[in-house]
Amino acid sequence: MQVAFGVLGSVLAWDGAGNAIALKGPRHRAVVARLIVARGRVVPVTRLVEDLWADPPADAVSALRTFVAALRRALEPERPPRAAPRLLVTEGPGYALRTHADAVDAWRFERVATATATLPPAEVPARLNEALGWWRGPAYADFADEPWTRAERSRLAELRLQAVERRAEARLALGLAAETVPDLDAHVAEHPWRENAWALLALALYRTGRQGDALAVLRRARTLLVEQLGVDPGPELRRLEVDVLQQAEHLDPEPGGAAGRVWAQATAAYDRTVAAGSRARLELTVGLLRNLAVTGGSGLQVAREHRPAAIAAAEELGDVELVTRVIGSYDVSAIWTRCDDPDQAARVVAAADRALAALPPTGHDAARARLLTTVALESRGTRSARPARAAQEAEHIARELGDPALLAFALNGVFMQSFPHAGLAPRRDRTGAELIALAARHDLVTYEVLGHLIRLQARSALADFDGADHHAAAADRLAERNELPLVAVFTQWYRVLRLAAIGRAPVAEAEAAYREAAAGLDGAGMPGLQDGLLPLALLCLRLTNALPAQTDDGTGWGPYGPWARPLVLLARGRSDEAAAALCTVLDPPRDLLFEALWCLTARAAVAVGDREAMERAHAALTPAAGELAGAGSGLLTLGPVSRYLDDLATALSARDAGGGW
Repeated sequence: MQVAFGVLGSVLAWDGAGNAIALKGPRHRAVVARLIVARGRVVPVTRLVEDLWADPPADAVSALRTFVAALRRALEPERPPRAAPRLLVTEGPGYALRTHADAVDAWRFERVATATATLPPAEVPARLNEALGWWRGPAYADFADEPWTRAERSRLAELRLQAVERRAEARLALGLAAETVPDLDAHVAEHPWRENAWALLALALYRTGRQGDALAVLRRARTLLVEQLGVDPGPELRRLEVDVLQQAEHLDPEPGGAAGRVWAQATAAYDRTVAAGSRARLELTVGLLRNLAVTGGSGLQVAREHRPAAIAAAEELGDVELVTRVIGSYDVSAIWTRCDDPDQAARVVAAADRALAALPPTGHDAARARLLTTVALESRGTRSARPARAAQEAEHIARELGDPALLAFALNGVFMQSFPHAGLAPRRDRTGAELIALAARHDLVTYEVLGHLIRLQARSALADFDGADHHAAAADRLAERNELPLVAVFTQWYRVLRLAAIGRAPVAEAEAAYREAAAGLDGAGMPGLQDGLLPLALLCLRLTNALPAQTDDGTGWGPYGPWARPLVLLARGRSDEAAAALCTVLDPPRDLLFEALWCLTARAAVAVGDREAMERAHAALTPAAGELAGAGSGLLTLGPVSRYLDDLATALSARDAGGGW
């Protein structure tokens, strides 16, 4: 069971399902809080006694041990009698809380707040909004007067204030001055001695055209500092006041200097000259959403949220050609084979099908190809044969028309539907190679990146890590030159896969690298990739190093739970339940993790002696005998597929020879 702890407010704990764990009395919670403050270090019993009691009673040590025993029962209720605790452990002269970095809200907050210092402004507000939302009150609120929380409470409070101000800085950099003002106004009212906050508020007001209010804020700050603290404002506030009075050019309200001014002037002219309800505005909106989608984080999320509304608006106008352009012009390259939002994808496919049915039977070939490609891309991982046929038809049309951009889009659909069975890495490698050559000739940057990522995956599946390294480096160079931050998510995960696959690093080092890569997914806007991926990667790492599966309750596995659960139950010694769970497991989705999930099934089937499951796994995996299981994802691996085929063949032969188990 994965236990989470909250100290950003009162001290709480939750089980893996999000249910509150009863921590009993205040001294039980104090033990938890004191050990969290220690950040995994051992706290001697004598120190705990001193911290829990101002005047320790004679039986304080005995009482402390009673608290610890009760906490262990609450935190690990399924731990067998006499089994060593894994969470609240005894070590040397005292106790320690052994939990991972994401288990404590304060630790997560610190990691996210620190990471945002180096992120581009577009990614900062969404990540800090989420992190600041974890605060339920002052840190360690139950123990505000305890000396042992004082330094940590002060440190976390300062981190929180810095995060509020960093979020405001990012919003200002993004041209969101108006929506920044209310938050900053409340912030300076609550923390009037923070000069940086006053400066940000004044700048936000100035950038919304409120020069007088900006000056009033700066003068109010000066008055507070002089009259109540007896100090003059610092050089930043003094310089800002002069700049506001002189309307200094560097205070220009539009971010990005000259580029920002050009954008502002162009969009203002567009607003003046193009009617609010025009078709042109709708088509421009789709173009903006397409560009937003490749920025990652909040941009990708906004694009995903608004795309269905744009399609619905086009359908309301009753113009099938407009609908076709609105759907088909969203040609955002896609590398991951699991949808971020399956319900939305189904709605887009339905709209594309309606448009296909309404198009005249002749002509409009390019529009038809874009709609068919949309069907292929939005139907990823399904068992239907129709999306693959749509991809093939779109590719044929694009080749006939000789349209490079249309062909690149269609090849993306072909890639997304290239998983009818295992062992097709060479086919996908050829698709990636064609995309790279085509995109490089015609300056289609996002598709050139896509081609390199496809080949990175394919070469990984074929254990050609030198080739995969080349494509990872090429993708990174293109991404840096063209401001495509999402690319780094995939290349970082690939490098951890390489580390795990080569097997030269200790398991603990590879596990830490996976956790770091998973942290890069926070705020990336790709739930279809993120959900359950870290537990699955750690499971694969453990199995390839001959270690049992994680023995938690399966929480956090996301869509991979059915394939992980039998192995988790086996690791806990519950083989009958594992066999029953295996009987309910369906064939994996036909996507980038197809071979990996079949290998998990094979491992469990051999362990419990399920002949039918072994035969199914052997048949499914045989075409991939020369590949690394799961490495085609570019994210994780279970080692050579041939190893699983050998184990299956041996187990089946043994069963045949022995007449059963």
